[in-house]
Amino acid sequence: MTASTDRPAAATILVGVDLGLPHFDSELEELGQLAQTAGMEPVARVTAKRKAPDAALFVGKGKADEIKQLAEAMGASEILFDQSLSPAQQRNLERHMGLPVNDRTLLILEIFAQRARSHEGKLQVELARLQYLSTRLVRRWSHLERQTGGAGVRGGPGEKQIELDRRMIDDAIKRTRERLVKVKKQRATQRRQRERRDTFAISIVGYTNAGKSTLFNALVKARAYAANQLFATLDTTTRQLFLQDENAGGGGRSVSLSDTVGFIRDLPHGLIDAFQATLQEAADADLLLHVVDAANPHHPEQIEEVQRVLHEIGAADVPQLVVFNKIDALPPEQQPRTAVDAFQVEGVQVPRVFVSSRTGEGLGALRSELARIVHAAAPPPPAEASAPGSS
Repeated sequence: MTASTDRPAAATILVGVDLGLPHFDSELEELGQLAQTAGMEPVARVTAKRKAPDAALFVGKGKADEIKQLAEAMGASEILFDQSLSPAQQRNLERHMGLPVNDRTLLILEIFAQRARSHEGKLQVELARLQYLSTRLVRRWSHLERQTGGAGVRGGPGEKQIELDRRMIDDAIKRTRERLVKVKKQRATQRRQRERRDTFAISIVGYTNAGKSTLFNALVKARAYAANQLFATLDTTTRQLFLQDENAGGGGRSVSLSDTVGFIRDLPHGLIDAFQATLQEAADADLLLHVVDAANPHHPEQIEEVQRVLHEIGAADVPQLVVFNKIDALPPEQQPRTAVDAFQVEGVQVPRVFVSSRTGEGLGALRSELARIVHAAAPPPPAEASAPGSS
């Protein structure tokens, strides 16, 4: 095979440990989607239940032996854990199983590295990967880069192998942070310009694969990349959206609409820190369009995860309009009875609109609701001066 894209996906064992947390994915469905997004092929799924992780092998020696035997039987070339592993646990597991062992954090970082397109996005991913690397052995970097060849390595586009000691990594982190500071200043300047123009800013947020980019494209006729996969797009895109206000005598107003990166459970803190410049769009918005995949049975947990991240980035107090998307995928008995109603988010009633970004159903109601909110938020016109001599 001459191209890396022609290589078969690496057979991978998925492992999840139930530590008694409410969001445990017993089917490892989301981890499987992440793995496939990164170009891996899950061939078996293993779950275990523990009160606490084993300090040395995370799952304990007995379960580690079971996973090793299963990997040999299935011809797997990699083990992937749904939880974050400590550097020592990762190293011990690799020695025990004789295979590369990775965790959810590295997987998300790799997907982000594959998908970042803008200069800012690439800087943010680079910073997050350097921060992850700083806690691992130096050799983890070459494994992260997916050099071709060698047992258990699934290959990929390949990058120049980087061998950095801790001092060099720290220097690289410092340089990347300085470059991101410049990006933040540029964004701050852009925000001040919008404020001077009195532009109402709306940011689309939501769990990954909720249909944010598809909704964004439908509203502003943009061509932002959208696909039925996790983290289809990472770079923030902003366009102007004109909203016709029926209550303003047929007039209307242009607003700024931004599509942001999707959230996910257990998003690595390094990524949250690194993506502050992008996520700042949400924190500085006048309104958040919180998009929910109404057809996903786990959408209540996904809403909670989005709220958690909004708290982390300082956007919890920004008003929200909840959009239940993908209603075309709902069975008849679950179809909404009305296009607009109220929905409770953290004890607060917020407006909710039901739409299908794919078919266009409900988009008119969404535009009307947005126009109502923007009109209500607009400052009242200045009072006319009294005519001379009037009482």
